[in-house]
Amino acid sequence: MTSIEPAERPLAVAPPPITRTERRRIITGVGVGNALEWYDWTAYSIFAAYFAGQFFLGSDPLAALLGTLAVFAAGFLMRPLGGLFFGWLADRTGRRRAMTISMLLTAGGSLFIGVSPTYDVIGPAAAAFLLAGRLLQGFGHGGEVVSSFTYVTEMAPARRRGIWASSVFVFVTLGVTAASLLGAGLTSALGTDAVGQWGWRVPFLLGGLLGIYALRLRRRLDETPMFTRDAAQASTPQAQAARSGLWPALWLHRRACLRIMALAGGGTVMYYVWAIMAPAFAMSQLGMRPDHVMWVSVAANVFLVGCLVFWGWLSDRIGRRFNWIFFAVGSMLAIIPLSILFTGGQGEIWRLAVYMGVGMLLISAPTAIMPAFFPEQFPTRIRAVGMGVPYSVAAALTGGTAPYLQAWLYSSGSPRIFDVYLIVLCGLVLLAAAISPETRGKELAD
Repeated sequence: MTSIEPAERPLAVAPPPITRTERRRIITGVGVGNALEWYDWTAYSIFAAYFAGQFFLGSDPLAALLGTLAVFAAGFLMRPLGGLFFGWLADRTGRRRAMTISMLLTAGGSLFIGVSPTYDVIGPAAAAFLLAGRLLQGFGHGGEVVSSFTYVTEMAPARRRGIWASSVFVFVTLGVTAASLLGAGLTSALGTDAVGQWGWRVPFLLGGLLGIYALRLRRRLDETPMFTRDAAQASTPQAQAARSGLWPALWLHRRACLRIMALAGGGTVMYYVWAIMAPAFAMSQLGMRPDHVMWVSVAANVFLVGCLVFWGWLSDRIGRRFNWIFFAVGSMLAIIPLSILFTGGQGEIWRLAVYMGVGMLLISAPTAIMPAFFPEQFPTRIRAVGMGVPYSVAAALTGGTAPYLQAWLYSSGSPRIFDVYLIVLCGLVLLAAAISPETRGKELAD
């Protein structure tokens, strides 16, 4: 069967105009939930160096850190399941419901980690508690991505979809920044010993409680008109008889799924390398002062916010594909020089600042438009699950294993192998971008 690309499908009627108040409510409702999800997700990465000895035998710091990073990767394994389940749920019962449930699961996982007993209390079983909380976070996070991306894409005006999409990762960055600020504040106020003993629990407990506020915002959102119209049309006996099942529908759009896997694989791993993992690596492997690292991370994420808005705005004017190509080519040229610079000295904080600054400029180009570009590839009835499954699988295979691979290869004296691995992934991004259809300004297909 020949794959039918979204660009060849009939275009749907544009959604009705949205007032400024409605736009603010939509962007805030979606954004705060994303900020909370990524705050929880980032808190684990940032504080891993502190609580590694709390859940694993602390006499071997490297083994404890690797064990903690292995649990981090396990959370990613739940993301494809979350993407599949919540994508199916969003396409069957609505985007808003899927967003709300997934957000609650992630907040619950954070709270669970915050109250988990440590190795000193229950021995090796402590790792099981950490793993359970992480799996909840991963399952919910996979659902948050597919439902929120789809919601924003369907609510945004066609010619401003890029700038609307950038707001998703602006809030994501605010969540990352909040986790970094809290890390900097706790480290400066309590000292590294106190944070390692009990202070690491604070961000996880706070993340669980903030879920209540995000729930209130999500419940005020309306369902997207596009999903409502599609659900009404699908309820007729004729439409139900004509519709294919989930897997046949995904097979029909297999080319789009493969493109998303290639794009998301490189984009996700580089986001984690430059925006998420760099602070923890600088502290645990390079011996940089934790308080200095945290403040550099905060500054880098503030810079990222401005870059995201710029790239989202630009994609509405010259197209989405340019963002991907700029990122892929720039990253392939910069990965090895940046890595050599970053790891070339012990404790020199300016190296982290340059590493994260250049990385943020590059990774912001595709990150700004992911929430629009991926859903734009599919029709309404499988939009969430269509982009969610390949995105989550790619994130699990690359982003989830990246922290472990980086720490292991660096400790074994083979950091360039990791760099080559990243360059290959960015090469696949370039190939996928070259064969992807341009979606700027196009109405979404029914």
